[in-house]
Amino acid sequence: MTYSERLYPWVIMRLLPEMQRVVVGRFRNRSDAEGHLTALKLLMPDAKFVIVFDVGNPMDEESLEEES
Repeated sequence: MTYSERLYPWVIMRLLPEMQRVVVGRFRNRSDAEGHLTALKLLMPDAKFVIVFDVGNPMDEESLEEES
């Protein structure tokens, strides 16, 4: 996870068929994500979206430090 992605941990994902997903946007706080989600639902009423808090994968970072 890049530094800029860590600054925007709240993610809106669009759910697609066959367990696929697409990141629609990243936000600094949940309130901003919820506001954007409201607009998306008005523009695309049949699409399914979720808001998630993306913490990345801390295990990868720890293993990288141990290998160095």
